[in-house]
Amino acid sequence: MTSIPSWGPPGPTLPGTTLERHVLDRQRAMPGATGDFTGLFQQISLAAKIIGSKVHKAGLTRFLGLTGEVNVQGEQVQKLDIFANNTIVSCVEAGGHVCVMGSEEVDEPIPVRDPFPPGKYVLQFDPLDGSGNIDVNASIGTIFSIHRRKTPSGPGSLEDCLQPGRDIVAAGYVIYGSSNMFVYAAAGGVHGFTFDPAVGEFFLSHENIRIPKRGRIYSINEGNYNLWEPGMRRWVDWIKRPDAEHGRPYSHRYIGAMVADFHRTLLKGGIFAYPPDTKHEHGKLRLLYEASPLSFVCEMAGGAASDGSGRVLDIEPTALHQRTPLYIGSADDVADAVRVMNEAE
Repeated sequence: MTSIPSWGPPGPTLPGTTLERHVLDRQRAMPGATGDFTGLFQQISLAAKIIGSKVHKAGLTRFLGLTGEVNVQGEQVQKLDIFANNTIVSCVEAGGHVCVMGSEEVDEPIPVRDPFPPGKYVLQFDPLDGSGNIDVNASIGTIFSIHRRKTPSGPGSLEDCLQPGRDIVAAGYVIYGSSNMFVYAAAGGVHGFTFDPAVGEFFLSHENIRIPKRGRIYSINEGNYNLWEPGMRRWVDWIKRPDAEHGRPYSHRYIGAMVADFHRTLLKGGIFAYPPDTKHEHGKLRLLYEASPLSFVCEMAGGAASDGSGRVLDIEPTALHQRTPLYIGSADDVADAVRVMNEAE
């Protein structure tokens, strides 16, 4: 695996450690740290709090439903999609920590507007993953990744956005569910923080998350079974076939929001899969906003992520809204999926 600059040894974990304190402690352990990274995390955290508050009150504030627009992905846009996107941009651009942003909801890279100064990082995000779950009160989330800029100075560009996942500095997600959680990964590991609404802060609740090497749950939309290639159907049939010695069949769980299905997979083990099919020959998930950030989180927790032929983090992006197949989760389960799918007939 390509080495990633270390955050340095973490300090002692204190009871009630906030997300801001956790990131700040790691900043202090890094020689030459400027505080830009900590400032960017503060802004992402603020955006997550605002979005979470709006999500939880959406039914009372008439913020449910569609806008009547279609986004660059060809999907119906929810009112909360636009709110989440604008909230993240507004919270982040003024800080001077990023030079450009990329969003699943916006066709082109999002420049940092005057008079705000461009910074040294690139933020890419899916503002509200699983927005089809909004109106039925099911879990949804925000996914993000952070790269260092490639261009030397000035406004950022598409070149800064088109970077492979192996060069991610940090990535994570926020899940808005029965409780709101902020999970982030960097070279120091994967850590989860649960939001306390009484205090208004994310507190460390899941330190040094490690995904089990093998799980007992698979997560996939089996409604697409007849659209899959034979190898994919073979793997799903295989994972449901009774085999007591190897712990099969697996249980099937599918929430319909990738961030929620991945969160369960990260904590309990198993595999989440979204393969190509006859409608989406290159897969449906966005590489830069969904697959790459969560693959980084998964690998930092000891898991694996493949596009069916290679490591997701090694894919060289060629387009801002590029799509990819994804098989992500416990290392042994991902290896089994790739092996069975690619077996000779």
